[in-house]
Amino acid sequence: MSTTSQTTSLPVPDRADRLRAAFLAAGFTADGLLDRLGAPAYAALARSETVPALRATRGTGPLDSLVRLFLLQRSVPLEQAKAALPLDEALADGWVVRDGDGAAETVRATVDVRPYGGPQGQDWYIVSDLGCAVGGAGGAGGRGEGVVLGVGGASTTLAGLTVRTPVASALDVGTGSGIQALHAAQHATRVTATDLNPRALVFTRLTLALSDAPEAELHTGSLYEPVGARTYDLIVSNPPFVISPGARLTYRDGGMSGDDLCRTLVQQAGERLNEGGYAQFLANWEHVEGEDWKERVRSWVPRGCDAWIIQREFQDVTQYAELWLRDAGDHRALPEEYAARYEEWLDAFEARRTRAIGFGWITLRKAVAERPSIVVEEWPHPVEQPLGDTVVAHFARQDYLRRRDDAALLADRFVLAPEVVQEQVGRPGAEDPEHVILRQNRGMRRATRVDTVGAGFAGVCDGSLTAGRILDAIAQLMGEDPVVLRDRTPQAIRLLVEEGFLTPVDEPADPAASV
Repeated sequence: MSTTSQTTSLPVPDRADRLRAAFLAAGFTADGLLDRLGAPAYAALARSETVPALRATRGTGPLDSLVRLFLLQRSVPLEQAKAALPLDEALADGWVVRDGDGAAETVRATVDVRPYGGPQGQDWYIVSDLGCAVGGAGGAGGRGEGVVLGVGGASTTLAGLTVRTPVASALDVGTGSGIQALHAAQHATRVTATDLNPRALVFTRLTLALSDAPEAELHTGSLYEPVGARTYDLIVSNPPFVISPGARLTYRDGGMSGDDLCRTLVQQAGERLNEGGYAQFLANWEHVEGEDWKERVRSWVPRGCDAWIIQREFQDVTQYAELWLRDAGDHRALPEEYAARYEEWLDAFEARRTRAIGFGWITLRKAVAERPSIVVEEWPHPVEQPLGDTVVAHFARQDYLRRRDDAALLADRFVLAPEVVQEQVGRPGAEDPEHVILRQNRGMRRATRVDTVGAGFAGVCDGSLTAGRILDAIAQLMGEDPVVLRDRTPQAIRLLVEEGFLTPVDEPADPAASV
């Protein structure tokens, strides 16, 4: 983004309701865009390719004018702008400016406005710097230091992961253009949003106002510093997690050494969570030579918290450096300048013995337990968003397993999750499969390999028989000793429960009576 567009005065939200009404009347919504542009042009916008959308909006109607103004950053003739907007108010409040004079007079937008569909079909709008809405005119790359980005893949991922139970208070750390605060406002009585960049808080206020959402409490500052010792039921953050040499770009670079920003964000969350509250983050972490990355991230978990940490992908340091050099537009610099910056990144990684960078999701839950549940895993496979309910179910299963020794487990009844299917793997024509796979078609979409006993056990689980009685029946069918089978099977049952293939039904009043 140009320096000029960053220093121009930003709009004020005082009459955002009038602008919103004009947008809705013209069909400038997520569904309206898809209908007007068509699927190919709409998909091209997500790749920051604007030519198809420009071709689709060559008309003079209000919707075409709004798309060109606020998504494609094109000027439109004054009369077309008057037909699409409450123009006098939009000019006075700074959403648009006039250029030229006479018959050649035009209007152009001062900010990106991206229609965004809420989870219950709400018509929302994300306001960001010009060219910085994903699917806007210029993508997000090569922008200036204080740029405020719009909605992107990372922000929608976090929004889908977040637990959406009603809460009294929520905190969005590093709010940017306010996407997480907007989501939180739907189920939190009080929303607080912070950002190191004061411009971001202006954009958050615009996003909330234009989306007809309640106002948030906004504070400037780094991490938790602006809120002091206050505690919350929900904390979310899509932080500037990029591990870079320095803090050149506020929107992405943490400004601390290595992965210290993400570590600090996670470690300090525990003391700011209310009992039963969740903290959910996107993060990068270093894979350091001679160190297990799982243990590295596990050490971040604060005392008194359960945790579920998932590495979704990782890149070696050269891939990682190239990705973020392109993001900053450095690949368009002179070759010697690009090479110097590339060397700077590799020097920083070499100094810390960093070999790769992991990216993933971190969820904490404040819980008083003698043995905290800390699950750290790698899962690069496709998932089905939203996953908020899946997150809640994960911790509920951990609570259940923590309360159950093997004898209690065998006394309980289970049901097979409805989305689970069985796959048999083996050579064509073989009488018996080489192995059996249980696969989920929803949520995390996990797959796990089971033996004959595990497959038979899962298939019979309909909640009518205890686990022990099912194993006794399987032992009789297979000619095995039921005592031996009961001894060796609980660990497999625990895994099926932990990963969501089996769900325990109501606990019996007297577990010993039903074994």
